[in-house]
Amino acid sequence: MRQVETLRESHVNMHAPSPQPLSVLFINPHSYITISNGQKRATMNNPSSPSPCAAFADFYEQWFEELQSLMQQLRGEGRKEEVMEKVMWHHQNYYVAKSAAAEKDPLNVFLSPWATTLERSLHWITGWRPTTAFHLIYTESSLMFESHIIDILQGLRTGDLGDLSPSQFRRVSDIQCDTVKEENAITEELSEWQDSVSEMMGPGANINDKIGRLVCIIKKADDLRLRTLRSVVGLLSPQQAIEFLIASAELLVGIRGWGLNHDRPRGR
Repeated sequence: MRQVETLRESHVNMHAPSPQPLSVLFINPHSYITISNGQKRATMNNPSSPSPCAAFADFYEQWFEELQSLMQQLRGEGRKEEVMEKVMWHHQNYYVAKSAAAEKDPLNVFLSPWATTLERSLHWITGWRPTTAFHLIYTESSLMFESHIIDILQGLRTGDLGDLSPSQFRRVSDIQCDTVKEENAITEELSEWQDSVSEMMGPGANINDKIGRLVCIIKKADDLRLRTLRSVVGLLSPQQAIEFLIASAELLVGIRGWGLNHDRPRGR
């Protein structure tokens, strides 16, 4: 029997028309199809897939291909603010699909077998560390500031990430502090879960409850990642947000590319 879940969450207002709601259709425990704006975006209906994790691995490949396409659209001409909305929905779509896989196969999702060895070496609870977003802002801001130093000294405003206002820097710092606290709390929760391994072996232990706690931890980490991305984009101007989303996509795509090149000769 088909189960349908429709995601209708509010997202950051980037001064562009809101897209139609994103729907994720779960066809069976081993496959699902993603629909966006009424169009099929990714199909994972593979009867031969041995697990939800294997289905998600297929989705992961397609997700990166679409991310590269969106990155090129952000670099090109046209209505970039609409593309920004698509990028934000694209990231949200990823976490919806990952959440579904985690509920079915949390241990494999925690191992992230779809990722390269380089990606996994950089993981914090199955994905990128949320505070990476702030390091990326500071790095991009510094690089752009240096490249426009003459214009800035002449009092010209560039409007890019190198032209962040004092109030924007304060907001970045405030959000970063809050994010660090949440990161630490989730890390501590995972540590407690790992320390409770002896309880799993005791009499009357409920393994399903323990695994359920791991699912919650994975979802909390992904929720923090998505909220951090939205918060950062929300405090930037449209031009700055475009530059940030391009830089973040380049980082994700670049790391995956390096990881694939590293793993290929080793057969991983």
